[in-house]
Amino acid sequence: MSTLELDIARIRAEFPILRQRVHGKPLVYLDNAASVQKPKAVIDAITECYTGYYANIHRGVHLLSERSTVAYEKTREKVRAFLNAASTQEIIFTRGTTESINLVASSFGGQTVKAGDEILITGMEHHSNIVPWQLLCERTGAKLKVVPFTDAGELILEEYERLLDGPVKLVAFVHLSNALGTLNPARQLIEMAHARGIPVLVDGAQSIPHLTVDVQALDCEFYAFSAHKIYGPSGVGVLYGKKALLEAMPPYQGGGDMIRLVTFEKTDYADLPNKFEAGTPSIADVIGLGSALDWVNAIGLDAIAAHEHALLDYATVQLSEIPGLKIMGTARDKAALVAFTMQGAHPHDIGTILDREGVAIRAGHHCAQPVMQRYGVPATARASFAVYNTRDEVDVLVAALWKVKEMFEL
Repeated sequence: MSTLELDIARIRAEFPILRQRVHGKPLVYLDNAASVQKPKAVIDAITECYTGYYANIHRGVHLLSERSTVAYEKTREKVRAFLNAASTQEIIFTRGTTESINLVASSFGGQTVKAGDEILITGMEHHSNIVPWQLLCERTGAKLKVVPFTDAGELILEEYERLLDGPVKLVAFVHLSNALGTLNPARQLIEMAHARGIPVLVDGAQSIPHLTVDVQALDCEFYAFSAHKIYGPSGVGVLYGKKALLEAMPPYQGGGDMIRLVTFEKTDYADLPNKFEAGTPSIADVIGLGSALDWVNAIGLDAIAAHEHALLDYATVQLSEIPGLKIMGTARDKAALVAFTMQGAHPHDIGTILDREGVAIRAGHHCAQPVMQRYGVPATARASFAVYNTRDEVDVLVAALWKVKEMFEL
């Protein structure tokens, strides 16, 4: 399906939350990089679970448990297919991208990284792909190294290659920057690391709703994303990991469902993926993720990406015409969001004024404070797009920003 064939009015009708008014104005929701809204199909799937067949999974022999288990594991297969992973054993359910990265830092990192080793990340990372590695470095005596980026928001590949020649035990980078919109050349970065025998983790929190991800084609060792970024519920995430690595890694947490046999003397752990899924999971929300993937597949990621890219191009042109507005992040490969500052107006003031116009954007450091420090600003305003957004909504955003300019006499 091409972007011309998308019936955006029909798509918007599937999102109950978009029907409301904010301060008397129709809601224009442009905070999608933080979290997208949920279609009725996802809401209904969660409701159906709780009202029709909810029970704990895997361990029950009664009908409700069996039905819940089947629905839960169907989602695992849907995720496997969505990522083109080789096996469902490579799909671990977590609480989100953050926990997925912490799992790798604790389990793989704790097993692999030693004093004097290096972990390589980029300067445009979300805090979730910085702090876990800092904690690992503190525990082990390893060092964290950072790949710089240009004023346009593009990684300096010569510096990346130079830093790879150190005692690097893991590379971890963001696929799509939540603060700049930069789409990093993931396959190239992975190939460069693999040429030196270095494994790679990709933070896919932002990329997963905007482009097709094939983990076998990328050949990354780990890929992490969150359900709430791809029209699913919050509190659920995914860690993809190559099977051989996951099998060799120690458990991240101990408890029920990740064991085969427990005695006071010794515990034998369950096979993948259960080894990394201790305790009762967020069953209905995992099932909701499955419904979200079905919904996205029915539209098609290519069509979604084309629609969003057209919105981004349109918004970039319109915003560039506002005097005093500066866009942060102008990479050649960019997707789905535009971050900006306005001379004389703090981003929080911009966000507050836009809210009175019914426009929801994000204002702050976007959990990427090193990016703000790189540009010498405390924060930015950020408008980010999803498949249900329209050119008319971009026009409302732009009109509201002209109002900000008038209020501050910029």
